[in-house]
Formats: sequence, C-alpha cells, structure tokens
Amino acid sequence: MMNAQRVFERAKPFLGVVFLQFGFAGMDVLSKAALNQGMSNYVLVVYRHAVATAVIAPFAVLLDKKIRPKMTLPIFMKIIALSLLEPVIDQNLYFMGMKYTTATFAAAMTNILPAITFVMACILRLEKLKIKSIRTQAKVVGTAATVGGAMVMTVMKGPILHLFWTKGTSGHQGEAGGISLAHSIKGSLMITVGCFSWACFMILQAITLKTYPAELSLTAWICLLGTLEGTAVALVMERGNPAVWSLKWDTKLMAAAYSGVVCSGLAYYIQGVIMKNRGPVFVTAFSPLCMVIVAIMGSFILGEQIFLGRVIGATIIIAGLYLVVWGKSNDYKSTSPIIEDQKQISDQSSISTGKDNSNHQVITITTSEEGIEPAMNK
Repeated sequence: MMNAQRVFERAKPFLGVVFLQFGFAGMDVLSKAALNQGMSNYVLVVYRHAVATAVIAPFAVLLDKKIRPKMTLPIFMKIIALSLLEPVIDQNLYFMGMKYTTATFAAAMTNILPAITFVMACILRLEKLKIKSIRTQAKVVGTAATVGGAMVMTVMKGPILHLFWTKGTSGHQGEAGGISLAHSIKGSLMITVGCFSWACFMILQAITLKTYPAELSLTAWICLLGTLEGTAVALVMERGNPAVWSLKWDTKLMAAAYSGVVCSGLAYYIQGVIMKNRGPVFVTAFSPLCMVIVAIMGSFILGEQIFLGRVIGATIIIAGLYLVVWGKSNDYKSTSPIIEDQKQISDQSSISTGKDNSNHQVITITTSEEGIEPAMNK
C-alpha cells in the first residue's frame, strides 16, 4: 500500500502533463472547426477566458482563503503581464496561424515551445546547465533537434499518406491539409511568435508563484484580466462587425466552453502546481504528445491529410524532445530513497518530551506499525 502511494505521488506530475496534452488536443480540433465556421479568433479568446473566470473564481475565493497572500503592486503588474502574454498575444497568434494552416500543423509547430523555454530558463538560471555533463549535452542536442524538426514540418511536404480512414476523403475536403507554402510560412511565423510569448508566460508564472503561491487565485486573476484585455483587442479588431459576437448552440459555443474550462482554467492551475517542483521546462516537454493526438483526431474529424514530410519532421521533434527529457531526468530528484523513507517515518511519527523520575529529559518517538520505535534517554 505504501509503495503504491509512493509510485502514485511520483507519477502525478507525469499524469498531469499528459492530461494537459489531451486537453490541448481536443481544443485544437474544436477550435479549428469553429474557425472554419467563421468564428473570430479574437472573440473566441474573449469567450474562452470569460468561461474560465466564471468556473475558477468561486473555487479560488473559497479554497485559497487561508493561503492567498496580500496583493501588492509588483505582483499585480506580473499578473497583468501574464494575462497579456498567453491569453491575448499567444492565443490570438496561435488561432490566426491555425487559420492559415491546419490543426495538426499548428499542434506540430508548438513543439518548438520546449526549446524556447529551455533557452530562456538557462538564461534566467532557472535550469541546471553543466556543459561537460552528458545529460546537459543531451538537452542541447535535443533542443536543436526540436527546432530542426519544426523547420522540416514547415517547408517539407512530400507525398500524402493515405490512411484507411481518409481514403474516402475527396481532394476538396483534403485541401485543409494541402496548404500553400506561403500560407504555411505565414502561419508558422505567427505560431512561432505565439510560442515565444507562451514560453515567456511559463517562465513568468514560475517566478510569480514564488511570491504569490496560490495557484487557483493566480489562475482566476489571469483569466479575468485576460478577458478584459482580450475584449479591448477584439473591440478594436472587429469594430463595425457586431455579428461576430453572436453565439448559438453549435461548435462555436462548444469550443469556447471546452477551451475555457480545460485549456485555460484547469491548464493554468495544473501547470502552476507542477511547475513549483518540476520547473517550466518539464511542463512544456510533452508537447509532441498533443501533436500525435491532434493528427489522429484531425484526420478522423476534420478530414485533414497527413504528409510524409510532416511525419519525418515530427519524428525528429519527438527524438529531440526525449533527449531533453532524458537529460532532465536527474534534475528534480530532490531526495534519495533513504531520505524519502526517513521523511515518511517523520511524517507518521509523533514526538513527546518529558522527564523521568530522576529528572532526566526523555524523548520518545512513536511511529506506525511499519515504522520503528526508538527511545533516547538523556
């Protein structure tokens, strides 16, 4: 029972980031479908964070009451920057890039996120770096591979891979996969800039959590200010077109609700919790999983075609990614098994002090049945 609990505790960060990638994959497919139906990316961003604020804020008010620190001007300025970097800049550029490309392509391009985050973390000394270490060398080579793989996916097409579930797709339906080189480059540039903004968000969130260690409250603030800032941007970009704000019971509403709850509310909170112990590079290191899920879902649901060049680029990205993950595998082993066992004994122990009949101090430590029961007389 104890071993199973320890395994689960160690697996929680991995389960968390895998859940995030499944959530992002669903968002990519739903958002692409909504954008294809003419939904404005600016309006989608606003509705997404309005939903996230409505869902997260009540939990933040109730659950963070005892741990929420006092709001100061420096903290508030960081939150304003956070709400601008990811909810406004990154998401609008990401959705605009998706318009020019496909959901699969957009998800694949985000694989440069770990590389950008890694470089920034090294510059800010949030990441351990020893040039002579083979694990550090693996991080550097893996980082370069992710960037190279993303470039291959951008400029290289190759033949279409005819999968058994896409054989019935007509050439017209598959045009979403056959994007032009000009649109591919334009979309990739937008997504790249968005990834840089996202990486800045990750780094700044990790820094902010050190002075404002209330993940739910921080998430609620980011979503609220992101809604206000996104609304200002949308009103400017969509001025004279009030029809874009209308919603019906369709894919547009589903995309806004799903991405708001899962990909803003839960995602900001989960990545904040994981980041406290594992750092921002670990959180971004599983992006290729999202690409694989989106590629499968996109070909099933949206009829997107898969090209050999993108499979080759994706393979390079995944190989580079897991070099980075292997290089980081020792970075967050905070304690040895012996120390962990001692810590668990300490957590299960009760300590009592007193004096015996000869006026000597007595310290007694009692533990559970699995522990030990030493006593020391002084």
